[in-house]
This record gives sequence, C-alpha cells and structure tokens, in this order.
Amino acid sequence: MEFELGRGKRARRAYGFDEVALVPGRVTVNPAEIDVSFAVNGTTLEIPFLAAAMDGVVDTHFAAEMGHLGGLAVLNLDGVQTRYEDPAEVLSAIAESPVDQINTLLQKIYTAPVQDGLIGQRIEEITRAGVACAVSTVPAHAERRAPIVQEAGAHMLVVQGTVLTARHVSKSYKHLSFSELTHSVDIPVVAGNCVDYATALELMDTGIKGLLVGVGPGAACTTRAVLGVGVPQVTATSDCAAARDDHFRRSGERVAIITDGGMRLGGDVAKAFASGADAVMIGSIFASAAEAAGHGNHWGMATPDPNLPRGTRIRTGIKGTLREILFGPAHVDDGSMNLVGALKTAMGVCGARTIAEFQETEMVIAPSIKTEGKVQQREQRVGMGV
Repeated sequence: MEFELGRGKRARRAYGFDEVALVPGRVTVNPAEIDVSFAVNGTTLEIPFLAAAMDGVVDTHFAAEMGHLGGLAVLNLDGVQTRYEDPAEVLSAIAESPVDQINTLLQKIYTAPVQDGLIGQRIEEITRAGVACAVSTVPAHAERRAPIVQEAGAHMLVVQGTVLTARHVSKSYKHLSFSELTHSVDIPVVAGNCVDYATALELMDTGIKGLLVGVGPGAACTTRAVLGVGVPQVTATSDCAAARDDHFRRSGERVAIITDGGMRLGGDVAKAFASGADAVMIGSIFASAAEAAGHGNHWGMATPDPNLPRGTRIRTGIKGTLREILFGPAHVDDGSMNLVGALKTAMGVCGARTIAEFQETEMVIAPSIKTEGKVQQREQRVGMGV
C-alpha cells in the first residue's frame, strides 16, 4: 500500500524490527533438535552468525575464536589490521581518545596506506588457527586484491560499500564488474550493501554467492543521519529475500541473504530470519565481547572523510566472552547475550526445525510488542540509567 506524501509524491510503508512480531506456531519444536547451520558455496557454518568487518570487532584473534565457536568473522582489509604491522597501539589510542577528539584521531589513523603484504599475513594468521577466513574490501580495490586474497588462502571475499549496485555511472574511474570478479576467483564473492528487490536481482545475476542487506542500520553507522538514505531492515530483508527466491526459480542458484546491522537483541535476530535472512552479520553486540579488538568500543568501517565523517565511535563496554554472547549463560536480561539460544527458542516456539522453515513464520505489525504491559520494566531500566 502506498501513501501520498504530497502532490505527485507517494511512498510505501517500510518496517523495522521494533514494529513487527512473530506469531507462535501451532506446533512447537524442542530447541535442542533445531538445525541452524548455514552454507555458502561449500563453506558450512554451525551457526548462521557473521561478525561484521569492523576494526572495533574483528582482528585475527577474534576471527579464530569466532570460527572455533561455529561462526565466521570478516576481517576489514581497509582497516588498521592491514595498515599497521602492530595495530594494538592504534586500537588502544582509539579506545582511550576523548569524545571531542575521536573523529580527528580516526581521520589521522586511516590516512596510513594499506600494505599488501599485511593482507596475506593476516589471512595466514587466521587460517593457521584452523578456521575459515573471510575478508572484506571496498569495491575500488576488489579487482586488484582478489588474487592476493585467494592465493593467501581466504575462503570468502566480501565486497562492501555503503550502497552497491550492478551498474554504476562515472566518467572519472572504471566501475567494478561483479561478473568479471566472480569469474576471476574460485572462492565465493559476497556483495553489499543492498536494500531493494530490483538491485538485489541484478547483483545476483552477476554470480555472487551472498548479499549483505542493510544501509545505515548499524549502531556506529551515520549514513541515515548524514545522507538520509536507508530502508528499515524487516522490509529490506523481505524484499531481497524475494529476489533470492525468484533468482533461484529461474537459475537454480541460491544466493544467501545476510541481514547486516540493526540487530541489538536476540529478538531482532529472530525477526531478521523470519523476514527471510539465511544468516545475520552483527557488529555492536560482538564489539562488547571480551575478545573484540576495540576494548569495548565500536566505530564505523567506512574510512572517515575530513569533509564528511561517516562513522562514529560508541562505547559498548564488555558484557562477557564471545562464547557467552553466542551461547550463554546470559549475565543480563536485555536479550543481548545467548543469541543462538534465543534464535533456537524462537524457532521452536514458532514450530520451525530449520532456518528455511523459520522464514515462513507468520509476522504481524506490532509497534507495542516491547512496551505492552511492561511499565515496571521500563521504569526499572530508566532508574538504572539504561
């Protein structure tokens, strides 16, 4: 349904996580018997969770731990891990910087050039731990870096920008051809970010194996405020999932839909899957893990521009270990820990034994889902400064 914004301008309603709820199924399933595994082009994960390619989250140590726990961490090839031989000092400086100086500091730190030698070194450090390795690059460097990444032993190449399309108009530089890129490497290429059906379908036709969904929903991302661009994640995920299904029907190739950003709690994660996601990519929640690179801090992956800063540092604090955040036990009652347990329980309540079945879950528009009957909880959280 479309609504009239003014003469000659109409818009359709889009929905985010806080505006919808899942309807319980007529049959329930034991959470212990639910399969949440996720596969992309031969790489299978025990849990459908990816850690976002953000410097405050993923370093080689975090990537190894995430892999050992059954998930996948994506290392940012445009970040401090590939700009500095020893990034520990840099990460500490970012964590300790006063608020009024952080943007200037980030701009200075990210002017150091990326060293190609460090790309291979970081990938080898991750694979030596015996886990799958995924790396992320901006489109401008994807073509040149792809052979380096593959030769070093990475298992997945993520090409990530604020917004990516299969077609781009520019007279000043050559646009990356995803069709050429996917045919030039043997490892799967995941592209992002995208939020609409038509663009998703065009990107899938280029041979990518996964699509990141989301423009600006992340806690440390400022795209929506600075540019006014974005689509709420429930609608964006549903639209891109529809493209996935149509693409599969006509080609026989299934492209993974990965909802990227905007999930703060286990309930948000469950709604992402019910909206059509095959996996989720998370940043801020994982930034609060003891193993995260940012020491309880999180900032955007986009390189800050001196004229238009595109990311901000937020303090997440440290809530527990990565294992506790994924599998519990939870030390808090806000739904930000034991994400896998929350997902399996939600699936069980809705009668879904697999992610594919969970994608068929009935949803309702319910903006009062988090506030109805929760007066005491809200008062308690306000009193605690939450």
